Amino acid sequence: MYVAEIFESIQGEGPWAGTPSLFIRTAGCNLRCWFCDTPYTSWKPEGISQNLDQLEETIRHSTAEHVVLTGGEPLLYDELTELTRICRDLQRVTTIETAGTVDQDVCCDLMAISPKLSNSVPVDAVWTHRHERTRHRPELIRKLWHQHDCILKFVVDQPEDLSEVQAYLKEFPEVDSQQVWVMPQARTQEQLREQTQWLKPLAAELGFQFSERLHIQQFGDRRGV
Repeated sequence: MYVAEIFESIQGEGPWAGTPSLFIRTAGCNLRCWFCDTPYTSWKPEGISQNLDQLEETIRHSTAEHVVLTGGEPLLYDELTELTRICRDLQRVTTIETAGTVDQDVCCDLMAISPKLSNSVPVDAVWTHRHERTRHRPELIRKLWHQHDCILKFVVDQPEDLSEVQAYLKEFPEVDSQQVWVMPQARTQEQLREQTQWLKPLAAELGFQFSERLHIQQFGDRRGV
């Protein structure tokens, strides 16, 4: 599998924000969100080939008890099935971060599904329609939801996006609002502060969890954090 980067840092988002973690970020994605904060895994994917033995050694020697398998879209790789079993055998707490458009036979402690709203669609001759066709797979998200411990995590750019989140959730009556996280679309510390000011109180008003983005808050727009 092609890996864009491997690093130890803190989990920046969701219920385990602040937890020391080993991140394995795969290269390649089947979507092209205009606001993608890891364009080196999507718009201009880069990475090196690493086999499972190499990745197992990296996990084994990491001091972090948590492993985050992310991308890009990590579920594009068939090898992820075995990689998740390696994490389990090494007694690591494993999170998979996915857009919920691809399925693999994996095991994990948390599947953080980030469905892409209409606010994600790029203006691009090649990708506009392809992204729009691919971004919403409700039947697959429903399957993942019943197979794993999951959260739904939405990127919110404007206040009106929250109405779309509410409409989206009507398709999933089995999802409790406390399992729904909303986080600001931001690449810089300044953008994060501005977006947080209005999104955090609105999230509380609607009964959603607010997701910090601690990696941006602490390190800014940098790789490997």
